Amino acid sequence: MQIDREKCTGCEACHPYCTVAAIHSLKKDEGEDLVSIIDQDECVECGVCYRAKICPTDAIYPVELKWPRSVRGVFSDPITVHKETGLAGRGTEEMKTNDVTGRIRRGHAGVAIELGRPGVGTRFRDVDIMAQAVAKAGAVFEPKNPVTFLMVNKATGKIREDILNEKVLSAIIECGIEINKLENLLSVIKATSSKLDTVFSLDLIRRMGEKGEIETLPIAKRAGFALRPNTKNNIGFGRPLFKEDK
Repeated sequence: MQIDREKCTGCEACHPYCTVAAIHSLKKDEGEDLVSIIDQDECVECGVCYRAKICPTDAIYPVELKWPRSVRGVFSDPITVHKETGLAGRGTEEMKTNDVTGRIRRGHAGVAIELGRPGVGTRFRDVDIMAQAVAKAGAVFEPKNPVTFLMVNKATGKIREDILNEKVLSAIIECGIEINKLENLLSVIKATSSKLDTVFSLDLIRRMGEKGEIETLPIAKRAGFALRPNTKNNIGFGRPLFKEDK
């Protein structure tokens, strides 16, 4: 996104709409008049300031995004569809539909690491650090995840060098692992968090036990994660539940 300095009146109406606080005021030329500018290094190309149509002079306008900057819009603009997955958003079809898709089988756990949030964002350098750490712990990356498509080596989790400094609103690493290796993986994630210059949330996907127990919760607690009472249970949206072969 850009702001036309000739059209901008410096009213600052657009400032609260920026998801990463990348819009600032600046003196126009040598005069005392202020105009708003977008810090291009911090802008994640989410398009919110433009779509909000808050500018009284239509000074905000989109520009053609070329690689590698185009990756910002793909991960930050919720209405943009990833060409590799055919889906909008940051991940695959939501992992919480596992009850009907059976993507995560018994004996395994699905793990999603959501790096970045509105107001903070994340650079792919942080995604790279976390992806390589979980790969060493034995995690297997979801092949249809948008982040996985950006890896030059899916065995090591290495993200391509030319996008490491690109900033996005958020990105999700999706992977799976055997349940007996989950505690070690979570410990690795916990230890790696101190190397990140962003925030992240952790999602754990697991089929419930025969008596309704959720095996991942005590494992996460032992690994040092504080549990939050915001578990989502998907009952299938009317579709039959997945049944595993015995």
